[in-house]
Amino acid sequence: MIMVVALALAGAVQGGVSTARAQENGNPDGRHLLFYNHAYGVFDRQTADAIEHSSYLRDFANFLVRTTTGSGGQTWTGRYLMGRETYFELFGVGDVPGKDGTLGAAGLGVSTERAGDLPTVVERLRKAGISDPVEFPQTRDFGDGVPVPWFDAVLTTGEYDLFGAWGMEYRPEYFADPRSNTEPASHPGDVGRERYLSDAYRDHLMRDVTGIRLAVTARDLAATVPLLKAGGFAVRSLPDGGVLAKDGGTTIRFDSVPLDRVGLKQVEMALNHPVSYRHVERIGHSALVVGPGARAVWTFEDQDRPDAG
Repeated sequence: MIMVVALALAGAVQGGVSTARAQENGNPDGRHLLFYNHAYGVFDRQTADAIEHSSYLRDFANFLVRTTTGSGGQTWTGRYLMGRETYFELFGVGDVPGKDGTLGAAGLGVSTERAGDLPTVVERLRKAGISDPVEFPQTRDFGDGVPVPWFDAVLTTGEYDLFGAWGMEYRPEYFADPRSNTEPASHPGDVGRERYLSDAYRDHLMRDVTGIRLAVTARDLAATVPLLKAGGFAVRSLPDGGVLAKDGGTTIRFDSVPLDRVGLKQVEMALNHPVSYRHVERIGHSALVVGPGARAVWTFEDQDRPDAG
């Protein structure tokens, strides 16, 4: 799923950490409810095209290019690197409708693992002072014109600059549809990320996303932190105005920057097995460094956006 549809719908509406850490974040029950699911970024056309046609990426990861139709018939075309439980989406300018398809736009989805946990997140948001969180259902069209329930979602606000985060919970109807190519439940109430993603990652080097670095405006960061805290992330403010958030498997770093410097800056990944070499793959205005060891880091260059702001 891409954030643009979530934010478009929200605009229409408006017009495992420890118990101690969970308590610090205002969640006395100590349950971690939301986990990193995926992030996305919008890049220049040259970089997006280089990603799309990279033969290296097809070997490195469970990589695919897909056009998706969501609620209201909105479509987006992304380049996906899928892991065991986590993934990320890469777009070129114009691949996403509206301002969310502009250079530097980005988003973050955090999801539940157990059916029924999203309403608890919403309750926590209200207790934290988010009096009117935006809740909505998302659908997916597999090509026959019949929308299938995909997931339920919540935003803290429908107002944003170029970044937003949403909480989500996959719907049982989606898992039940054979076209979703999802896995059987491993336990009652299983709506988890591992069930949602295929096991094709086993045939490639990339296993999962362990770190994401995003540059966002102060306003967008302020709207994101309450959702992460409500989900049970360990959230820490940094001296430079940024924020570090951890869910036990993925670390998310947010840098607070002016609007003309926003964007997805870096992705860190765990590999299925260590490698003895260090390989640098230049892909458009980015560099993917694989190894040595069981780690890869993909860094995206800053680019001037003279029309930003």
